[in-house]
Amino acid sequence: MKIFIPILTITALMATTSCKKQKVNNLKEDFKNNYSEIVYANYQDAYQDAQSLQNSIIDFVDNPSEASHQDAKQVWLQARESYGTTEAFRFSGGPIDDEDGPEGELNAWPLDEAFVDYVEGNALSGIINNSAITIDAATLRSMNEEGGETNISIGYHAIEFLLWGQDDANTSLKTAGDRPYTDYVVGSGGTADNQDRRGLYLKTCAAILVEDLASLVDEWKNGGAYRSTFLAQDADLSMQHILTGIGVLAKSELAGERIFTALDNQNQEDEHSCFSDNTHRDIILNFEGIQQIYTGIYIKNDGSEVSGVGLSDIIDKQDKKLNAELSDLFTACEASVNSISVPFDDALTQETPGGTGSINESVVNLRKLGDKIAEAAAALGLTIDTSLPE
Repeated sequence: MKIFIPILTITALMATTSCKKQKVNNLKEDFKNNYSEIVYANYQDAYQDAQSLQNSIIDFVDNPSEASHQDAKQVWLQARESYGTTEAFRFSGGPIDDEDGPEGELNAWPLDEAFVDYVEGNALSGIINNSAITIDAATLRSMNEEGGETNISIGYHAIEFLLWGQDDANTSLKTAGDRPYTDYVVGSGGTADNQDRRGLYLKTCAAILVEDLASLVDEWKNGGAYRSTFLAQDADLSMQHILTGIGVLAKSELAGERIFTALDNQNQEDEHSCFSDNTHRDIILNFEGIQQIYTGIYIKNDGSEVSGVGLSDIIDKQDKKLNAELSDLFTACEASVNSISVPFDDALTQETPGGTGSINESVVNLRKLGDKIAEAAAALGLTIDTSLPE
């Protein structure tokens, strides 16, 4: 028996579908604008914190003391707070890691300490102790990753090593690196060699950091080159890039390279901020960067809020059940990454791959989140790849 559906019913269904699609498309445009505001505000905070770090480093090198050393280390930790969430803007075709992007100069790791300065068992290793190498921005930039991926000469982690020194190999002590401030005291009372070159090296790294972050602020400001291109492009293309970025970060970079690799190798050298024992914050902040894109909310350093349409608003309009599943995964990820014991290098020794601890749970949850983000993309008619780019 044939079933006849009234034409009015079909017309109503078509109208409803068309209306829903239009609402989703409108949200995509609003999301694009809010995303741009969040990216700009986040990079601006990171840039301002880098300037504060540069000032504290200048003060420390010019007036080395226990107090100025501790201040520089504390300001480095603060600078990592604002930079950590910006990692969610990577892998999305933006200026941070395009062909000439500064990502490799900002946040490359793991770092071979002996490429930069003295290490245990070799008091004269590294660029600092090689007087034939000129210490200036151009030279240090040119030497970054020269001859190998771990030959990192600049960036947050080079500064971290120069402030903290090597971490203790005995992770059960739960102590960070313990470089003495006297490594920067020139003349009587100084330790190690080449204190003046070490100070110049540290100042140069800080200046490069500020310059690189300034370039990102410039790209993303209103009227900036990349922001203008981004806002002008098709909304679906923008969505595809954004979802790819957070999908790759969640599943492959954060869950894989930054957490599982260290767990699998049981090696503190594979953790992100091994000298300062700040890796737990790196993990939390990288996740929060993804979360702020989902919610559409970023809290600036001054306490003000950048907010608008988030990914959650778009997915909820498209598929409420799928958005509820995404929300549950964000809750699970937040709980697991905040449950990782501190310091991370000692926590590694308490777990093995496939176990039930908070490190393993974070890996599992973040991988699921990456897969769910890909599912959300598919619901919007987009295809993304959450594996790391070649």
